[in-house]
Amino acid sequence: MRYLFCTILLCFGHIALDAQEDDLLAGLVNEPSNNLTVATFKGTRLINFHTLEVPGKRTLDFRISHRFGPINSGIYDFFGLDGGASIRIGFDYSYDGRFCVGFGRTSYEKMLDGFLKYRLLRQHEPGGMPISLTLFTSAFATMQKDPDKDVNGFDKYELFTNRLSFVHQIIIARKFSPRFSLQIAPTMLHYNLAERISDLNDMYVLTAATRIKFTKRMALTLEYGWRATKYTRTKYYDSLGVGVDVETGGHVFQFFVTNSLGLVENQFLTRTNSKWSDAGIRLGFNISRVFTL
Repeated sequence: MRYLFCTILLCFGHIALDAQEDDLLAGLVNEPSNNLTVATFKGTRLINFHTLEVPGKRTLDFRISHRFGPINSGIYDFFGLDGGASIRIGFDYSYDGRFCVGFGRTSYEKMLDGFLKYRLLRQHEPGGMPISLTLFTSAFATMQKDPDKDVNGFDKYELFTNRLSFVHQIIIARKFSPRFSLQIAPTMLHYNLAERISDLNDMYVLTAATRIKFTKRMALTLEYGWRATKYTRTKYYDSLGVGVDVETGGHVFQFFVTNSLGLVENQFLTRTNSKWSDAGIRLGFNISRVFTL
């Protein structure tokens, strides 16, 4: 915890220095031309979900994501701040401002992920394209050991392919005004390994996310993932997050509460095992810094 809070304080120490810098999106999107709509969202992620945005030309987006333990763990665990946290460190890079490649590592399930993202359509008004559309595909590999190996008498990860899962999305978004943006994303997930014989390998989720700006540098964010198919007997819940974005020059800080411990799509979209109604929610934050290379 001491190192975590030192990291936050160091990041906030840049706020005064960065106040005179160009807006964050100078490093995330290209300059507007031909009435193209820019800054539909103020980053490549909202809370957990990917947005339609990709980094700008020759731009690297370095991101740290952190989720504390559940609030309903009580005072002994200081309402989740003492333990049970998960962390992801990731990098996204775009050479041309439309095609992006990224990778990261998550502490939860020791998950490695890599993804490709391409801005196929750009909102162009008046009289042009009314929406933006981004294609997203990702692959995941868990590096954890099988916790039930000794009990079951076999290793479910003996084959490396059993560690793999995949996610594909079509992200459709529109910036309705300088203060309001909305996106939806039909999503397919595939797990090479089903935990039970009755479980499905393929799942379908429809996600929605919105950003409502209420000051020059602050916005309310909301995201929700509706699981459209029944794929397991295990009790899981839809992922829901509510947060606030704070822009400070070259940084964006995202603070929120969410019922998902996982930090990548194959975790939070289909395997969220806590719910809002019993305070099974977690405080979390994302910190992003962009660099032009």
